[in-house]
Amino acid sequence: MGKITGFMEFERVEEGYKPVGERLKHYKEFVVGLDDAQANRQAARCMDCGTPFCNNGCPVNNIIPDFNDLVYRGDWKAAIDTLHSTNNFPEFTGRICPAPCEAACTLNVNDEAVGIKSIEHAIIDRAWSEGWVTPQVAAVKTGKKIAVVGSGPAGLAAAQQLARAGHAVTLFEKNDRVGGLLRYGIPDFKMEKSHIDRRVEQLQKEGVVIRTGVLVGEWPKDSKVTNWAKETVSAAQLQKEFDAVLLTGGSEQSRDLPVPGRELSGIHFAMEFLPQQNKVNAGDKLKGQLRADGKHVIVIGGGDTGSDCVGTSNRHGAASVTQFEVMPQPPAEENRPMTWPYWPIKLRTSSSHDEGCTREFAISTKEFIGEKGKLTGLKTVKVEWKDGKMVEVAGSEQVLRADLVLLAMGFVNPVATVLEAFGVEKDVRGNAKALTEAASAYATNVPKVFAAGDMRRGQSLVVWAIREGRQAARAVDEFLMGSSQLPR
Repeated sequence: MGKITGFMEFERVEEGYKPVGERLKHYKEFVVGLDDAQANRQAARCMDCGTPFCNNGCPVNNIIPDFNDLVYRGDWKAAIDTLHSTNNFPEFTGRICPAPCEAACTLNVNDEAVGIKSIEHAIIDRAWSEGWVTPQVAAVKTGKKIAVVGSGPAGLAAAQQLARAGHAVTLFEKNDRVGGLLRYGIPDFKMEKSHIDRRVEQLQKEGVVIRTGVLVGEWPKDSKVTNWAKETVSAAQLQKEFDAVLLTGGSEQSRDLPVPGRELSGIHFAMEFLPQQNKVNAGDKLKGQLRADGKHVIVIGGGDTGSDCVGTSNRHGAASVTQFEVMPQPPAEENRPMTWPYWPIKLRTSSSHDEGCTREFAISTKEFIGEKGKLTGLKTVKVEWKDGKMVEVAGSEQVLRADLVLLAMGFVNPVATVLEAFGVEKDVRGNAKALTEAASAYATNVPKVFAAGDMRRGQSLVVWAIREGRQAARAVDEFLMGSSQLPR
């Protein structure tokens, strides 16, 4: 604990944003990170608690008090070594993780939490600029071959850990570029894809073979998510060629809204809308790109994906953007004695909301309205909760104009039929059934086939995906070698 009284002397300092008018002109990141002096003061606020709840609040169990203290002391090299000991990709989490560690911060009981996420962001950016992030090539090779299917954060973390254990790893990705939902679900203005590209280069130098445009299994004919794969590989082929297979695909099957008028033109899933812009940003030429220029856009779904649709629509030049949330508006401040150290329910306003958005709470869509097969509006009704049930508020129906509706109500299970191809048993939600605490952690019902990340746990956070990828890598290593030196 470098500064014993730091938490009493210094206030929380937030990362800054570039002006709205400036950032709406492009798709690049606009967060202004902490400088060294700000990071030093923010790290000094860490209380080095006897029981640091932040560690438990962080799914990858980052050793937060330690790297805070190291930043306070100016030992940035040791700070990144400490951070990398639990987190393969802090540049991802330092940008797009909602920071459950900060909700669990002891200082958050009656003050503002330590800016853990901003410190993490500063550490990894400093590490890249100083050249401290280098390949870690295994000294001894095991001769074991492993296929990792899906190159999102879970797959990337697992592939890296397994390669460092000396295994020959091949990473399969159905899309034309590596990254999964990091690549084609997260807008570039939240995380530029150069961060993925340099990690891909690191993985390749560590021995990971990457095959993009390869679909394992079959693609559902009725899926509205574009399949960019150019090649198909059977499950039987992977089982024959590899000593173990780890399934780490994302949860991309969007939750639909089957109300009257759903067939009208102008209603799309967020995962039809967002990936296209990312591909254009990458230099691809798309015919008939789905755009919001000059349109009255309604985003149905109040979460992060909905917020991403808001930010992208504003950059397109939408005439108006409205976001719907079926739940009532949460309080501006959480009830800390009631919720700490758990993730609290409170009103969260994103940078995209600040760029221009009308937010509607406790509202439900009853019908899509159109003319000549084209969307013109939607009929809504206010709702409230009574006796644990959602009921409509009498006399609250209204019709709102809409030229484009984006459905961002979450994801229910993987899109591709990879689970069926391997014969993997599913849970009640349609995800791969695999336990995490049993002796056969992350193992499916199919011999030598494992599952982790969203494909196993369902829609979740990038930090959970990294955790599962790391833990599954250890489980696979134990399966192949009898024991493992990889950390969980």
